Amino acid sequence: MRISPLVIGLTVVAFGTSAPELGVSLQAAMSGASDVAVGNVVGSNICNVLLILGASALVAPLLVSSQLIRLDVPLMVFATLLLWAFCLDGSIARWEGGVLFTSLVIYIVFSLRQSRKESQKIVDEFAAELPKPSGWSSRVFVQIGLIVAGLILLGLGAKWLVGGAVSVAHIFGISELIIGLTIVAIGTSLPELVTSAVASYRGERDIAVGNVVGSNLFNILCVLGISSIVSPAGVPVTAAALAFDVPVMVAVSLVCLPIFFTGNSITRFEGGMLLFYYTCYLTLLVLAETHPEWNQRFAMILATVVIPFTLLTIGYSVYSSWKAMSAKRDVATSD
Repeated sequence: MRISPLVIGLTVVAFGTSAPELGVSLQAAMSGASDVAVGNVVGSNICNVLLILGASALVAPLLVSSQLIRLDVPLMVFATLLLWAFCLDGSIARWEGGVLFTSLVIYIVFSLRQSRKESQKIVDEFAAELPKPSGWSSRVFVQIGLIVAGLILLGLGAKWLVGGAVSVAHIFGISELIIGLTIVAIGTSLPELVTSAVASYRGERDIAVGNVVGSNLFNILCVLGISSIVSPAGVPVTAAALAFDVPVMVAVSLVCLPIFFTGNSITRFEGGMLLFYYTCYLTLLVLAETHPEWNQRFAMILATVVIPFTLLTIGYSVYSSWKAMSAKRDVATSD
């Protein structure tokens, strides 16, 4: 269809790796397991930033393109805040799902128009990472057949995953929300992890970041948007998710802004910090289910020691980046 390589990287690849989230959340919404539907998206978005970006940055420091900083990351933050606002009344209504999905269509149309302004360097980079199919696989009917087969297998896999996750939750007395936030979220985020880690290893580090940002946008605007539309009463949001997990997702999205801004990169230290916070998040989820008294102590330590230290570290990085930019401007002015 002659879609540009950059748009393919930021939309088709990112959305394709989020297809498991769409299948699982649709299946969960239609089967009445709404906690799994919400937990899957919220948990996947948290996992994408903390686990996937963190692991990819440890493989190699990640470069963040200027387009991501100017457009896609602010859009991701805005979509996350919009979702939070929709969740405040305890559910995502069908009309709110329509707003989310319509926003995705507008984003795609805008990206297609922007793609005409791409530089040849960007086109060549993405074309090398995403080569055109050749031989028998280049035929249109073969590609259509692969799409149909993938959709059928995705539907079966989503049905089995939701059914198995709900059964595990009932057997061990774990809430469906926790299962959705952990096992289901990590399982459906594996394509993003593989894609970003491989892209980072190959040196295509901006693709690694673009995949995560695009996937988070798709999860909110499409996955929860369509799930809310097809569900007769919308998608309910539990008080537990609204009190803790959704705010964590918002905080994780906001943290991206200063981290991405500092030097247009994500360093190994910042990647390790993201991984550390994902470990803390999983620990809080487990302790909340098993030892509530330990959970409160652990949360207090995070709130009084770890989080302030992290904010100071990020603030110092932003200040150092600002000083470096000011020095470059001074040199350019003097020249």
